[in-house]
Amino acid sequence: MVVNSVHWFRKGLRLHDNPALQEALNGADTVRCVYILDPWFAGAANVGINRWRFLLEALEDLDSSLKKLNSRLFVVRGQPTDVFPRLLKEWKVTRLTFEYDPEPYGKERDGAIIKMAQEFGVETVVRNSHTLYNLDRIIEMNNNSPPLTFKRFQTIVSRLELPRRPLPPITQQQMDKCRTKIADNHDQLYSIPSLEELGFRTEGLPPAIWQGGESEALDRLNKHLDKKVWVANFEHPRVNTCSLYASPTGLSPFLRFGCLSCRVLYYNLRELYMKLRKRCSPPLSLFGQLLWREFFYTAATNNPNFDRMDGNPICVQIPWDQNPEALAKWAEGRTGFPWIDAIMTQLRQEGWIHHLARHAVACFLTRGDLWISWESGMKVFEELLLDADWSVNAGSWMWLSCSAFFQQFFHCYCPVGFGRRTDPSGDYIRRYIPILKDYPNRYIYEPWNAPESVQKSANCVVGVDYPKPMINHAEGSRLNIERMKQVYQQLSHYRGLTGVCNTFHPNKTSIQPAEWPLMKVFQYLYGSIKLLLMRVFCGLANNHQLWFGQNKSLIQELDEKLADT
Repeated sequence: MVVNSVHWFRKGLRLHDNPALQEALNGADTVRCVYILDPWFAGAANVGINRWRFLLEALEDLDSSLKKLNSRLFVVRGQPTDVFPRLLKEWKVTRLTFEYDPEPYGKERDGAIIKMAQEFGVETVVRNSHTLYNLDRIIEMNNNSPPLTFKRFQTIVSRLELPRRPLPPITQQQMDKCRTKIADNHDQLYSIPSLEELGFRTEGLPPAIWQGGESEALDRLNKHLDKKVWVANFEHPRVNTCSLYASPTGLSPFLRFGCLSCRVLYYNLRELYMKLRKRCSPPLSLFGQLLWREFFYTAATNNPNFDRMDGNPICVQIPWDQNPEALAKWAEGRTGFPWIDAIMTQLRQEGWIHHLARHAVACFLTRGDLWISWESGMKVFEELLLDADWSVNAGSWMWLSCSAFFQQFFHCYCPVGFGRRTDPSGDYIRRYIPILKDYPNRYIYEPWNAPESVQKSANCVVGVDYPKPMINHAEGSRLNIERMKQVYQQLSHYRGLTGVCNTFHPNKTSIQPAEWPLMKVFQYLYGSIKLLLMRVFCGLANNHQLWFGQNKSLIQELDEKLADT
């Protein structure tokens, strides 16, 4: 029987550690590698030019690598459900392979394709390589629900076997066994489009800070592993001015597009650590970036509403404000706070910002200052951020806005002090907000406090050449902390009452009615008293952080005892 395979590239844009592609090659007579410009990505108005450029560069690199193996990449435009019937007939396909997509949209799309392929008598082979672990197994080990704290997630992962080892890259010998004739008009039929063809204006477009593709990813990985001291000691590097700029060893966009296998990164880090530390097993924390990625993928995989408040069971329903004008100022870097504006300018220009910078602007938009929904910020990041992954992006925004995963809303990032501690000289501000370049260090983070003579000397008058602060941070953050406190107080009351009611559920025969309702009542009363005391002391001192900090150990001890019951 003749085996004509098609491998469908989506996120895994690489030839190394690609088990689905290996399955396409096994015993095949012909193999074609296809990429479909899915309108869900291609036609989305919220995908910016930097993300598109990175994707096209990744496709060019993939096609170049396939050329060296006497093959090519077939780029087809249209919806997969419309494209595949034609391709399966035209190429007489008998086997279709692709990488497993754990996200809800991907699972729905792939289910439709698998069903269609069956109707055509085509075998489908799906393999996982975009995540380290089997996400369904993690959920199963957590009583069939995703773990919603990172600590719980780490506990489960520590009980799993190590991830499967990565596969070697596809070889010339493998490809020669199933060589497929490439038509002379291949470039006319299946070429990779340019930015101009996609409707982007490229006049004045600066060179890319991040070049897409597997080749660049592997080169960066080697440079990353050269930091042997960091890997051996696993010391978090101190964040300074240099940390805020795009690093030549940064890898996150390459993981997002699958130009770099997460398993290759995992095992390279693990083996280097063990070599340098004399075979000691590395701590889970060494793989922090990868594990947070897995954590959010796990939380999102069965939740199609993970990217919105409505219908999202894990998201706290916070009554955010609707303020399009304020949202636009934040997104365009016109808040009047140089630290925030510099970050948003870098994001728009380069497609990347440091993770602490992400924390700062997310807090400013949501619970810190503007009280605008995390959904709006997520959409801006989806447009501009190269490594914006649906699950990770939405999960991070829920986390940073205290809508899920994390509820320490007492701490807000100061849009002046946080930046000043990170970059005391203000060089980062001067790079991305050049209108402020002549301001002295003393005023670079708060130019509105500079005397008029200093502003004129710097050729930048606040309110004329650079906007005034759009909000009083001290007042806004105090108000928002109080609003968030009220949200969680109401949530605590609801959960307490629900807990009391649930103890009387007729199907829960193992619960002792004479004992558990009293405990639930006590839990509810304790929560109410704790919130009342915090409210009284915070109101009197106008400093809830001080009171909470002084009594944190007592509160945590009581909470733990109640949790044990």
